[in-house]
Amino acid sequence: MTTKTFTHAGYSKLNGEYKARFANDALRVKVLEKGGHTDVQIEAFTEPLTKEQAVQKLLEIGFADKNPAAKAALEAELDKRSEAPKTVKVAKAVKTKPTLEGIKIKAAKATVSKAQVEKQLADMEEASF
Repeated sequence: MTTKTFTHAGYSKLNGEYKARFANDALRVKVLEKGGHTDVQIEAFTEPLTKEQAVQKLLEIGFADKNPAAKAALEAELDKRSEAPKTVKVAKAVKTKPTLEGIKIKAAKATVSKAQVEKQLADMEEASF
């Protein structure tokens, strides 16, 4: 799996909430503004960075120091990226069709007393269908 890298990063405000934004060109600003984002601030980097590296760099240079809400959004993004455990895909168990041999083994293991069978029958007779 390749790690995505970005040459631009920053933040924007949408519906009163600041979020970190990532892009590979400055045209992203126009796209965000068309989408209703305000206070769009994007910084260009000299080399491509991962999202975690980009946010770390923005915080190091004091990119959002004058805007506490935007800084909090960048810090939250960094926390999300640095503390997130790596997910491992687990293969699903493959269901096999029952075989006659498997049914016989299961039946041999199941021991039911006569009293249990009579109780189950009585419960079935009393059940409203």
